[in-house]
Amino acid sequence: MAKLRLPLLMAIVLILLSSLSGCNSTENTGAENVEGKIELTEPGTFPITKEKVTLRVLVPSNPLVEDFKTNAFTKWYEEKTNVHIEWEVMPMQNAEEKLNLILSSGDLPDVIMSSPVTLSQLMIYGSQGMFLNLNELIEENGTELKKLIDVRPDIEDAITAPDGNIYSLPSINECYHCTMAQKLWIYQPWLDKLGLDMPETIEDFYHVLKVFKEQDPNGNGKQDEIPIAGSKDLWPFPSFLMNPFIYSEMYLENSEIQIPYTKPEWKEGLNYIHKLYSEGLLDKESLTQSQDQLKRLGNQEETILGMAMGYWQGDFMTGGGNSGKWMDYVSVPPLKGPDGNQVAWYQPSVPSRASFIITNQAKYPEIALRWAEGFYQEEVTLRAEAGELDKDWRWAKEGEIGINGEQAVWARLTSFGEVQNTHWAQTGPLIRTDEFRLGEVESKELPLPVILYNETKEKYEPYKLDEKKVVPPLYFNEEQSRELAEIETTIENFVNESNARFISGDDNIESGWGKYKEALKGMNIDRYIEIYQEAYDAKYKK
Repeated sequence: MAKLRLPLLMAIVLILLSSLSGCNSTENTGAENVEGKIELTEPGTFPITKEKVTLRVLVPSNPLVEDFKTNAFTKWYEEKTNVHIEWEVMPMQNAEEKLNLILSSGDLPDVIMSSPVTLSQLMIYGSQGMFLNLNELIEENGTELKKLIDVRPDIEDAITAPDGNIYSLPSINECYHCTMAQKLWIYQPWLDKLGLDMPETIEDFYHVLKVFKEQDPNGNGKQDEIPIAGSKDLWPFPSFLMNPFIYSEMYLENSEIQIPYTKPEWKEGLNYIHKLYSEGLLDKESLTQSQDQLKRLGNQEETILGMAMGYWQGDFMTGGGNSGKWMDYVSVPPLKGPDGNQVAWYQPSVPSRASFIITNQAKYPEIALRWAEGFYQEEVTLRAEAGELDKDWRWAKEGEIGINGEQAVWARLTSFGEVQNTHWAQTGPLIRTDEFRLGEVESKELPLPVILYNETKEKYEPYKLDEKKVVPPLYFNEEQSRELAEIETTIENFVNESNARFISGDDNIESGWGKYKEALKGMNIDRYIEIYQEAYDAKYKK
């Protein structure tokens, strides 16, 4: 099953603490701090101020960035804006826990950027005044965001809370292949050697797995092949294999919230996957192993892995560059189920709605807003995401073709994914629209973007879930958040653990199914669905 909606964790636990810390104040609009002291330039121009100003910015660490303080982009942008950043970097590991401690401390930075603030926290702390309402600041000082909203009103709708306020500036990352990210990859040389076609149905799929296991496709005279494997780190394992029976995520049916894992089709899917497991076609470690463990299988010198799940081939082996075994794995289209169901996991790109928050302790809110808006200019986004102009990236030449087959906009000169100190590796409120991402020059040296685009376009887009059935990210009010914090994690853990027990045979599906559904009733599954319905109706049934 694809991951259930993320638990709210500690979104509510610290609300009373934050109010006791004086975080309800809405007095600081920043105007009284700036007027007569700091001279601003015209909105939309650089530098932002006539004299150097410092902002305190909280950000999670990024494993691809050596040091935000000494980073080349940091220095370039400071010179461009005349704004110095005093960094407060929290470890990526346990970032949510660290963030909640900071929110409850009463000592807030000016800005919280790219941090794991949930939509519930955004709405709750925004309504309390701890996070500034940005509507008026955008109207008076905004330029780039207003231009974007003029041509993309959907972005304004996405970042506006149900109370009509905007509490954070967005980060836009319209990654086409990510919208259908849940993929299964198969080793094409084995199909060719054994004379097999790409599987189309669950029956075809079963046959391919059997042949992979029994006919020694790696030719070493041993039955050491693993027909298919997965890991617990990307999606709990049913996901791709469950979709032929029923869509494996929460979904909408006539605008009504549905969960799949109590329906008869889910039980049928579990029986099918259990069959694969019991016959040794599905690697038994798939239910518990980490992604690193899965990669060790994929990286063995002698190929033993027939299929694996992942966003891309690099999720189960070393990938990248313009050669290597990773390029021999191609994606398997969504399989057709017993009732003809054939659907690809789909989540439309939506703005990161908590990418750039200005707190009520910000001394210069207008400057913070304009500093963030600068990222929405194409060159700034490229420098922040890719590095130095004409060293790490360049503008495209006339006639160069982009990933989408049209005139390109820019070309990447160095590969993404290595530790460096020239850019922020996608941290910050960037604007990477579909046109921008697909406008990257097609490169033989860096073929991955084209591979992912083509595999997604040809094999997954024809089967993507109807957008009317997609549950969008939802805002929850304080009462809803409090209830979800009590029940959501319990339900998620129970379903995932039950899936593993049914698939492995530790629990019998036929005799255990009724008890499983009753247990979910006892965990308040009906109220869980009702809360999501209330939040959906509040935003989309006005």
